[in-house]
Amino acid sequence: MSTIPKDTGTPAKVTHTDAEWREKLTPQQYHVLREKGTERPFTGALAENHETGNYHCAGCGALLFLSGAKFDSGCGWPSFVIPADSKAVNEHEDNTLGMRRIEVTCARCGGHLGHVFPDGPRPTGLRYCINSASLNFTREGDPK
Repeated sequence: MSTIPKDTGTPAKVTHTDAEWREKLTPQQYHVLREKGTERPFTGALAENHETGNYHCAGCGALLFLSGAKFDSGCGWPSFVIPADSKAVNEHEDNTLGMRRIEVTCARCGGHLGHVFPDGPRPTGLRYCINSASLNFTREGDPK
């Protein structure tokens, strides 16, 4: 696993109307990606996924994380030490719920993914805590 994500350039933006997002996404995906919701811990389909492959945005298909960067943080959501690409995600200050956190969004479609915390393992010390509902997983060797 590389400790520094590659830079493949700025991703082309993906935009849809609210009605188009609702048609494209499941109710749970819509809630997480478009309404900044979260799934309950230990309920997401990808929290315990240990297969080799890639994690893509469920909204637009952008490559976000690689399985080699995933680790078991015990928090109940898929956790990663680093994005697949330096420009795959954006980070924003989030002061909702009486807490100061850093929100992680898809750089391509703006969908809410989760949050990043400074309590992860080496080499980055970061824990990207990401909702399963915001991700699609493709196994290594499977078509995208």
